[in-house]
Amino acid sequence: MADKKFRLIDVVLSVICVTFTIEACAPAAAMGNVQFFWWIFLIITFLLPYGLVVAELGTTYDSDGGLYDWVREGLGDSWASRVSWYYWVNFPLWMSSLACMFPSIMNSVWGIQLSLPVAILIELAFVWGVTFLAFSPVSEAEWIMNGGAAIKMFITAVVGCVGIWFGVTHGFANDMSFSTFLPHLDSIDSLTYLSIILFNFMGFEVIATFTSVMENPQRDIPKALVVGGIAIVAVYVFCGFGIGAAIPTEELSLDSGIVDAVATMLGTTAPLTQIVAFVFLVTLFANMTSWSFGINMVASYGARQGNMLKPFARLNEKTGMPNGAAVCTGVVASAVLLLQLVLGEDAPIFWIFFSMNVVFLLLSYIPMFPAFLQLRKRDGARERVYRAPFEGKLLDVMLTIPAIELVLSIIATIVPLNGTPDEMSKLPMLVGTIILLALGEVVRIVSKRGRTQDYPGIGRGVPSQFDEPAEEEAA
Repeated sequence: MADKKFRLIDVVLSVICVTFTIEACAPAAAMGNVQFFWWIFLIITFLLPYGLVVAELGTTYDSDGGLYDWVREGLGDSWASRVSWYYWVNFPLWMSSLACMFPSIMNSVWGIQLSLPVAILIELAFVWGVTFLAFSPVSEAEWIMNGGAAIKMFITAVVGCVGIWFGVTHGFANDMSFSTFLPHLDSIDSLTYLSIILFNFMGFEVIATFTSVMENPQRDIPKALVVGGIAIVAVYVFCGFGIGAAIPTEELSLDSGIVDAVATMLGTTAPLTQIVAFVFLVTLFANMTSWSFGINMVASYGARQGNMLKPFARLNEKTGMPNGAAVCTGVVASAVLLLQLVLGEDAPIFWIFFSMNVVFLLLSYIPMFPAFLQLRKRDGARERVYRAPFEGKLLDVMLTIPAIELVLSIIATIVPLNGTPDEMSKLPMLVGTIILLALGEVVRIVSKRGRTQDYPGIGRGVPSQFDEPAEEEAA
């Protein structure tokens, strides 16, 4: 019997399952109607080149380290260590930001006003619930991710459909004139959230895992990227439309915005509002649990190569789970949550932590583009299941544009672009980012102690770490 081949719809659903982070819908909606323009623009200028690059890398250099290994192969241990740190540190920040949603939603829907110490205790319970579950192989179970994806799609459908009904029957909360859909580069508010759209594209490398069951990867991968990109945009736009129908952009809460929108349209006591609020909290837990294994495993993998601190390397002898990295994640996430005692109750806690998580995830992908260029130049003869259709000057352009977009979006997210109070509120994120970048350099230097030699990467003429031993000896 012939092997089952993945249909296009199978690939697209898998991409949505991996990349759709519902907590990012409200920050994206905070851009207003101009988000629709930026979604389309970034599909063309970012998603396509980024997706084609990770598809080639994922099918050519298949390993447990993924992004970390691609950068190590192209640029060597120093940059691999930085990527490992950026990729890992985004996770405790992300988990902390989601933990902060619990007290906010409990207050907005059920009217439960918690003191700061009690709120922090609930947030810590969320963090350590995810951490302890990460000790078990259940954290890599597909049913968690698939179940979480199904809940996310349910919430999206509710918000979008109720938003259409509300807009038609009660009028829209925001101006829907044509000019509001066009970008105004002097509008700094919308530029601040551009990184959220790029964040929502991260994870499309999952497409590379399906090449073995595609009939024609060269033909089907670009098609899957386009269709998957359009599907992801449709999901976010539909949800963002529902949020915008109910809540004026300037009044939108970045953390509880989705639940607030449903509550505004139906009332906080409506059964559907209660259901959406509850399953929204459930999907936050499922989301963090399903991501914990992959991120902690990459950190553990890097530590065993001397590119992360030794405690990250510890694996459970019975289960093989990255328990050392999981504990480090829980400890750091807890420390981040305790910063609320310093920042105060009125600080925009969710956005501070979430924006820094976005920044470090985007930072981890920037070195991938020069690494890809080195691998094309130095290791171009390696057999490739899929080869991105870029050569010569076009290759340089298609690698430069998305890298620049990542850098600019990071700057717009955390750097004050003028002296207004809204822009100056970015200072805590900027300071936090600088501190974590410096700490990453300390981690890189400390981690490599005891390593006999650095792997400089194929870009310096060193044989590929993916070559078979016999090939290395023959060379």
